[in-house]
Amino acid sequence: MSILGTRVLRREDPDLLTGSGSYVDNLQPEGLAHVTYVTSPVAHARVTGLDLADARGAPGVLGVYVAADLETFGLEWQPAPNPAFNKEMRRPYLARDEVRYVGEPVAAVVTEHPYQGPDAADLVVVDYEPLPPVVDPEAAARDDGLAYPEAGTNLVLALRTKGEPADFGDCDVVVSSRLVNQRVAPAPIEGRTALANWSDGPGSRIVQWASCQGAHPVRDALARAYGLEQDEVRVISRDVGGSFGTKMGSYAEEVMLPALSALVGRPVRWTETRSANMVGLGHGRAQTQTVTIGGTRQGDVLAYRLDVIQDAGAYPAVGAVLPAMTSTMLTGVYDIPRASFTSRSVATNTTPVVSYRGAGRPEATAAIERAIDLFAAEAGLDPAVVRRRNFYGRFDEPIKTIVGTPYDSGDYAAALELALHEAGYAELRDLQQRRRQERDHLAIGIGMAVYVEITAYGGGGEYGSVDLRPDGTLYVRTGSSPFGQGHHTSWAMLVSERTGVPLERIEVFHGDTDLVPQGGSTGGSRSLQIAGASVNDAALRLVEQARRRAANVLEASFDDVVLDAAAGRFHVAGVPTRALSWEDLAEGVQDNPLAALSEFSAAQPTFPFGAHVCVVEVDLDTGKTKILRHVAVDDAGVILNPMLVEGQVHGGLAQGAAQALQEEFRYDEDGNPLTANFIDYYVLSAADVPSFERVPMETPTPINPLGAKGIGESGTIGATPAVQNAVIDALAHLGVRHVDMPCTPERVWAAVQGVAR
Repeated sequence: MSILGTRVLRREDPDLLTGSGSYVDNLQPEGLAHVTYVTSPVAHARVTGLDLADARGAPGVLGVYVAADLETFGLEWQPAPNPAFNKEMRRPYLARDEVRYVGEPVAAVVTEHPYQGPDAADLVVVDYEPLPPVVDPEAAARDDGLAYPEAGTNLVLALRTKGEPADFGDCDVVVSSRLVNQRVAPAPIEGRTALANWSDGPGSRIVQWASCQGAHPVRDALARAYGLEQDEVRVISRDVGGSFGTKMGSYAEEVMLPALSALVGRPVRWTETRSANMVGLGHGRAQTQTVTIGGTRQGDVLAYRLDVIQDAGAYPAVGAVLPAMTSTMLTGVYDIPRASFTSRSVATNTTPVVSYRGAGRPEATAAIERAIDLFAAEAGLDPAVVRRRNFYGRFDEPIKTIVGTPYDSGDYAAALELALHEAGYAELRDLQQRRRQERDHLAIGIGMAVYVEITAYGGGGEYGSVDLRPDGTLYVRTGSSPFGQGHHTSWAMLVSERTGVPLERIEVFHGDTDLVPQGGSTGGSRSLQIAGASVNDAALRLVEQARRRAANVLEASFDDVVLDAAAGRFHVAGVPTRALSWEDLAEGVQDNPLAALSEFSAAQPTFPFGAHVCVVEVDLDTGKTKILRHVAVDDAGVILNPMLVEGQVHGGLAQGAAQALQEEFRYDEDGNPLTANFIDYYVLSAADVPSFERVPMETPTPINPLGAKGIGESGTIGATPAVQNAVIDALAHLGVRHVDMPCTPERVWAAVQGVAR
């Protein structure tokens, strides 16, 4: 019986649940010192003076360092994230003459004990000469104030689709709206942390432990920063307490640690506080969108335009290019004949924006799914009817959208019908109507969203190998680094399926650049379809090698030897009585190894899709929203382990619902963070997580041998607009047409008060 497609418990969980995980903050090497960064309390200012004397004399202080101290290591300006960015918008490792956001590192304090660092940091005196801050991205787009006066503009990057702007001249119905996809703080359970040992300084080898999404990219970044060869740097990354895309690569605070280790001659560790994490770890989303959609009164959409202002934050990073992903998924699941896109990424005096779960694709879905609902309301049509009229038909071979995106396979209408049927859509509309007729203060809202997203969008390959060990167990190495996805379980399942070796006799290893030759970053929901396919291929190659060795032992033709995977034994076809186990073949592998590796490479990305239906209850007197039901159809191609998929979807739904209802990182007009801790920033708690109903659907992709697509971000992408649409639908009978996210009780109440009841 095949193990694939079955509910196998996560192998990672026992260690994590019993406190045996290997996290950076658990490490205690001899002589360990601790780093505390002095950060800017103002959003925009010139640094006119630094007094370090009192801090250097504080108890336990081993050193206090500023930008000039790092120059001997070549750490002056960080590498430009993208050559297309404005060249004037450079970022130092430690602030030099100017600070540009609250939380920017200005100095580094190294102490004997971690508790001594904050006290010493308070003694560092920095003289700031305030400059006008730029906080509002729309004002930044008008160059109303400059985050970089020397650049003369706030524009980082501008994008547009090819072709002419969408024409609405033949449309009976045209509606336009400004939408806010608000800035959010990713808030992983484990913040940023790293430990570096370069105590012998230049000429020796850097060893760094990292909480990241891939050890090899971090190694490469450190090697570039210090002018070293790759083999002069070792990076280890084992257990990671969450990331959601924001720990891809290395932050300056981590890159500086080897230099600080060399300066004090001891290993050093930096672990940020929660408040530092909220302003220092890159933020997500932060798009202001203007949608225009037009079509016929029968519900056919003829034209769509999306104009985006992307807040890049103080120093342009990955977030500045995320509109490119938004434009790639511009029209979503709809066959719209005319569509156009423009974006302007602008610098502001706020925390830089980076990739956050979905990274540009949730923004595209939020825009088109709100636009469809706005169009339906303007035309007086049921939003489900409009969606049905405009879907692409079912396809099993790749098609290209109006903007040239090559969708691989899909059946969007089927996904919506499954979700509507499971939710009992007609009955819900009847219930809604009864409550409205009764003028019930508890209003029912039904929201839907149908999405398609791109996964493994970078393409490329990944390292995977499988070795037979002398005791007959299998050792799997992967270049893919998990941070909650369950890779060790998934890869063991694939290898067990191909070899017949039981799961408990398969070890999966990741996250050490000395022991895994190469690897990439885990992100964009690429793992199973690329790294998993590579491990799968390596297992098949190992089986072929084992068949050849078995053929020699059995004195048979290679073509006649088969593997009985159910028993994990090799024998001549038709003669099962004389067979060799993996343990038999393991004899002598020390001198004559049985090992296979693969670097499977995907030719193009895949495009998972789905439909979500959310049912909410809104108290019209208080504005409070309660999710009653959430039905999710998330089609990620062939499913390897339904339990892992459900975990990914549930987590995504939670984050999507949180963005729709409550999470928002806010600043005042001076650039001071207003939501820098969990008292002010309402992160979703376990008590808030909505229950959900998952309806299985599998549309295999032809792009990889597993038929699998990504699933890690799907829940987030589908949930956010479904929940927002549901809240607005609950208020529609009052004349409310839109409520920006997050749909907080205050914002919903204000919308209700703004119309006649």
